[in-house]
Amino acid sequence: MKLGDHFRWGSRTYVMGIVNVTPDSFSGDGLMRDMSFVEAAIDQGKRFVADGAHILDVGGESTRPGAEPVSVEEEIRRVVPVVAGLAAAVDLPISIDTSKAEVARAALDAGACLINDVWGLRLDPDLGELARERGVPVVLMHNRSRPQEARFQEKLGPRYIGARYADLLVDVARELMELVAGARAAGIADDQIILDPGIGFGKTVEQSLKLVDHLGDFKALGFPLLYGPSRKSFIGYTLDLPADERIEGTAAAVAIGIARGCDIIRVHDVRQMARVARMSDAIVRSSAIRD
Repeated sequence: MKLGDHFRWGSRTYVMGIVNVTPDSFSGDGLMRDMSFVEAAIDQGKRFVADGAHILDVGGESTRPGAEPVSVEEEIRRVVPVVAGLAAAVDLPISIDTSKAEVARAALDAGACLINDVWGLRLDPDLGELARERGVPVVLMHNRSRPQEARFQEKLGPRYIGARYADLLVDVARELMELVAGARAAGIADDQIILDPGIGFGKTVEQSLKLVDHLGDFKALGFPLLYGPSRKSFIGYTLDLPADERIEGTAAAVAIGIARGCDIIRVHDVRQMARVARMSDAIVRSSAIRD
């Protein structure tokens, strides 16, 4: 898959719908709680398409602080039938949210065409080589997550409290470009790279809020920007609301992110956020988007 064949950066905001094939997602939407999770995930993906999604992102391992690690075999068991079912049912790009090369390989074989790695190709050295070999795009996310720096509150969930940066914006931009350097070294072309500043991953509430307000700084790095504020703890702790009551906060964060120049929003509430994106695009871009 070539990004340029599917996306015209700057023309609109693209919506990535999150399909969590897990029992323990922070957002409460993990589909593994249902024994018929494959059918449930495929149905959810179809709804997302009808609601305005442009990409479906399938993940089989929670990335919340304190989540139990998942074996390669279990992650493959979760995601591959879902990716295969979605690839047969919808005509949209499907990304695999994983940091493991074996999982990504199995998902690509099943019909995925994009790798979304929250560790930016750092956790598994074979993942970059796989992306180059298959010619698929990669999302490289900034991530300084350390479980020992997270604290958990029953109502609001986990948040990071000990993240230290000499200069938040400078450090994140520099470390994103270090991820780009690693991708280039693996043979991945620049036009196959998307960057994600990693809102909430190893950032305090205050740091995440600052990153949202300064997303334009990362657009200046010269790559498409994926942005994932959906239902996250920086919203919950700001509004004192649990994950299932953060839709208005997410809408505000999405609108600001679009105004700051993000290209893709990664969200749980596709129908509502697709509408927010269309309205925001109508305001900040040259003309309204009509689907």
